[in-house]
Order: sequence, then C-alpha cells, then structure tokens
Amino acid sequence: MKLSSLPRLVSRGAAAAAVFALSATPVLAEPAKIDAADTAWMLVATGLVLMMTIPGLALFYCGMVRKKNILATMAQSFAAVALGSLIWMAFGYNLAFTGDGAYLGSFGNWFLTGIGMNSVSPFAKTIPEILFMIYQMTFAVITVALVAGSVAERMKFSAFLWFSALWLVFVYVPIAHWVWGGGFLAKAGLLDFAGGTVVHINAGIAGLVGALVLGKRRGYGSENLAPYDLSMAVIGTGMLWVGWFGFNGGSAYGAGSRAAMAIVATHLAASSGALTWMGLEWWFRSKPSVLGLISGAVAGLGTVTAASGYILPWHGAVIGVIAGAVCFFASTEIKRMLGYDDSLDVFGVHGVGGILGTLLTGVFAAASVSIDADNPNGLPGLLEGNSGQLATQAFGVAVTVVWCGAVTFALLKLVGLFSALRVPPQCEMEGLDITQHGESIHA
Repeated sequence: MKLSSLPRLVSRGAAAAAVFALSATPVLAEPAKIDAADTAWMLVATGLVLMMTIPGLALFYCGMVRKKNILATMAQSFAAVALGSLIWMAFGYNLAFTGDGAYLGSFGNWFLTGIGMNSVSPFAKTIPEILFMIYQMTFAVITVALVAGSVAERMKFSAFLWFSALWLVFVYVPIAHWVWGGGFLAKAGLLDFAGGTVVHINAGIAGLVGALVLGKRRGYGSENLAPYDLSMAVIGTGMLWVGWFGFNGGSAYGAGSRAAMAIVATHLAASSGALTWMGLEWWFRSKPSVLGLISGAVAGLGTVTAASGYILPWHGAVIGVIAGAVCFFASTEIKRMLGYDDSLDVFGVHGVGGILGTLLTGVFAAASVSIDADNPNGLPGLLEGNSGQLATQAFGVAVTVVWCGAVTFALLKLVGLFSALRVPPQCEMEGLDITQHGESIHA
C-alpha cells in the first residue's frame, strides 16, 4: 500500500493498525485543529444515529410484536437510550476511548472531567471531543436496544434494565475499546469501519443467547404471533435507512469524500438487500411480503456496516445481495431447524449480517484500500485478494463471538439470581403493556 493512500484507509480501529504498521517510517504528527465543516457534519450524524433508536428502532420493533406488547417494546428502546447515555457519560466513554491499554481504556476522568471546549480525541482530531463522545454514545445505546428484539414479549422490564446496564459495561465497552479505541484487535489490523463487530455481531450474539436462556414465547409454533401493525415497522425501517447515513457516513469523522462513499455504498446495500430478500420470498412462498422487504433492507444495512468506508459503491450493492440471501435463510430455514425463538430475528439479521459483513470486508477492502489516481477502480486489489486481511477479520469475529456469548450468558444468570428474567405465564398472556407498565393501547 502506498503511503499516499493512507488517509483514504484510516478510520476507527484501522487508524491504530495503520499507525503501528508504519511505525518504522518517520511521520510528523498533525496538530489537532477543530474544523467547522467536520463539526457540522458530525452534529448532524449524531442526530441521525440517535434517531435510529428513538423513534426508528422503537417503531421498527413495536410494529412486529402483538398489540398487547407494543408499549413495552417501545419502552425498552427508550430506556436503553436513557440508561445507556448516563453510563456512557459516567465512565463508559473513558473505558472505551481513552488510555492506551490493550484490553481496556483509562479509569480516570470519570463524568467527562478533563474534556473542555477545545479538547479533541486522537481518534477524531477535527471535531470537539465532546461531540466525538456523544456520537459514540449513540452507537452504544442502539446496540443495547437491538438486543431487546430477541427477547421481546417475554422479558421482565426490571431484569432488562439490570441486564442492559451490566451488558453495556462488560460487553460493549471492552469490545469497543479493542476494535475502535486502540485495543489489541485494532493493533492486529482488524477493519471495522462502523460496527460490524462492535454493534451487529455483539447485538446478534447477545440476542441469541438471551433467546435461548429465556426460552420460547408462550404459544410459539402453535399460536398466531403475527405482527399487529407492520406499517409502524415500515416507518421505522425508513428512519433506520436514513439514520444509517449518519451511522456509516459519520464514522469517517469528517465531511469528506470517505463519508460520501460510505453513504452511497450503504444505500446501495440496503436497496439490493431489500430486493434480494423480496425476490427469494416471492420465489419460495409465492408472495413478496412487506416484512421480507424491510427485513432485507436492514440486513443489507447491517452487513455493509463494517466495510462501508473501505469499499466502492458497486461493492456495497454486491454485499447487499449476499446479505439479503444469507440473512433470509438464516432467519427462516436455519432458525426453524434449530428451533430457537429469536422474536424479531436479531441474530438472523444483525448477528449473521455482522459476521458476514466483517468477513466480506477482508475481501472487498483489499480492492479499495489502495485506490488512488493510478487505480481508480480498485480492480487489481479485488482480483489479487488479501488472505491475510481475511484471516484478521475472522480472528476479530471469533473474539467478538466468544467474549459476547460467554459474558452475556454469565450476566443473564447473574441477573436471574436476583430477579426473574421472564414475566409469569399469566402476565405474558395478558401482555407486557398492562402487566409491566400499567398501560395499554385502546383501538
């Protein structure tokens, strides 16, 4: 890779990897300087990513549950934002993005002490550090909220709160540091532009473990558990789609061409993912369902996340096709064969999509990390491949799956010692809206 192409490659975890790879070359450190354009874009991106959780994910999820659980499902998304934000402010950010430890960041400067008006993070040198902090906060809270989809319609709200707090601290924060905060996976060279490992694999594996520990919903496989109002899920998907521009485009940490390329690749992946899932459903089931169409879009979005800032637009379209097909079968046939009840297919879409996307980053990023004036299409890199990068990506996937799976299981068992994880059967029959929150939707 040419030194001149380094600025096109470096972002998030790749920043640390690139610095270590070129440590033998004398390079003068660029002074930190807050840029107004970058700051403006990141303010917008932060709002877009927060919108993905509230109301985007809240609507997406509540539209796919039964009427008696709509408010309870929404409450989980809102509570994840409120609780996660305070934990992130108190010490989560410091543990993930300050310090230079291989496994965890700094234990100092809790409650954001030391961050002033002109402070900048070494990971985003052209925007205020306080903005970098809250942008990362939006990633943390949506990851926690995503997990709730796997245990929807049966998890006790108090248990969800305890689990969310502990999971954010012991699962999300360490992996965010390992991948994006200069930890050992970053130093190993793992490429994860916007969250294939940190967000999607994490949420998917935690969701699968949660679904297995809590068990199936009452009536699963024998009663009609169809969604009450898919129109809300469609609206939520639209918000997620648009919000993903801030999710992936904002991960460039600046208003430049890398952000634009990431947004275009993201959009094309969502488009091809939606059409692929719809086409397969049309072929095998004779009807192109609305649920399949929006599920394919989210699968494409989640799968392209890891690679989005390292690829060309057409790579995004190809990744979306692969995502639509693989996640379709994971959420239907594989789920049926294994017999688990992942209520809203968090594992099938986000877990499988995150694993697939992280691995595909090792394939397609090989074509784009060397894009320059002499190689505008990146084709030689794609044809040559990059087995070393693919092995690094597989290592990152394995570490994330093992840590998240083991710690999630331990945390659920720990919370279960002090509080029932699941509502009683009678409460599940009546619905979580009325039994957990004392409210219901009348229509």
